[in-house]
Amino acid sequence: MDGTTLHSIGELSARTGLSVRTIRFYADTGVVAPTCRSPAGHRLYDLDALGRLELVGTLRELGIDLATVRRVLGRELPVAEVAAAHADALDVQIRTLQLRRSVLRVAAGRGSSPEETRLMHRLTQLSGEERRRLIDAFVTDTFSASTTVAAEAAAVAMVRAATPDLPDDPSPDQVTAWVELMELIGDEDFRARLRRTAVHQAAGRPLDIETGAGPELTEFTRRQLARAVESDLDPLGEEAGRLVDDLVRRFAQAFTRAPDAEFRDWMARRFEAAHDPRVDRYWRLVWIVNGWQVVPGLVPAYGWLVRALRERPGAQAVSPGSAPCPGRGSRRDR
Repeated sequence: MDGTTLHSIGELSARTGLSVRTIRFYADTGVVAPTCRSPAGHRLYDLDALGRLELVGTLRELGIDLATVRRVLGRELPVAEVAAAHADALDVQIRTLQLRRSVLRVAAGRGSSPEETRLMHRLTQLSGEERRRLIDAFVTDTFSASTTVAAEAAAVAMVRAATPDLPDDPSPDQVTAWVELMELIGDEDFRARLRRTAVHQAAGRPLDIETGAGPELTEFTRRQLARAVESDLDPLGEEAGRLVDDLVRRFAQAFTRAPDAEFRDWMARRFEAAHDPRVDRYWRLVWIVNGWQVVPGLVPAYGWLVRALRERPGAQAVSPGSAPCPGRGSRRDR
């Protein structure tokens, strides 16, 4: 085909891949008019018409609506501007499909109920702006009741620095973590726990029980708990029981107390001051949602200890060698 040769609709159809019916439609609606007609009245097209038809076919295959195609052909809109706008729209569609795929995989893998599947779908459909507003409201509501202004500001900064943000193509684990996070932040009890622990952690002060136990026992405890958490040791299991019983005896000796159930509860309440199991769970979920690597040394371990102290069946350890030292006063109120 050269610049002077005129061709029929059939020839253009073979060249462009468009059907004869489609080319006729474009001619009848004025999208690409024929160059001229033969003496017999047949539509004929030159090289410029071929180029316009190929552009129309390309834009339509890319999903551009016919009204926009007309404006491009009429030079009212540049192709680059149309392509950029359409690419943005496709990004939204792709993200929606990716989220649907992840929700379906979670529902299939977990055998989710219809109610749970609807909840996951609804929560993952929030836009990025809606998710940010939700988290901002959560942080504001959580810390507005705090009375320690300086500590509160540091805690807010710490929580905002780790804002959870569901990615465009989340894994099933990220979808599951996001849904659990949304349930947590809507719980008033959890908000109170986060406020208390975050303010304490942001202040950077050691726990009172750590100060009373001394640096040697504190460091020993942290090492033992870090190994337990890193090895995914069940805090309610038998092996964990032996570890925790040993720690209880050591702390009871340091505080001249009997290592009984009352003392275990006393320990749990003091370690809970900055390391609540539900708050530790929140931080783990944030790491999962954001796709951050979980650094073993930074995994909160005192929450593991609190759970073992409170929930392990028969959790009380009394041994002859662990009674208070003779001649030393009790330090119950430390």
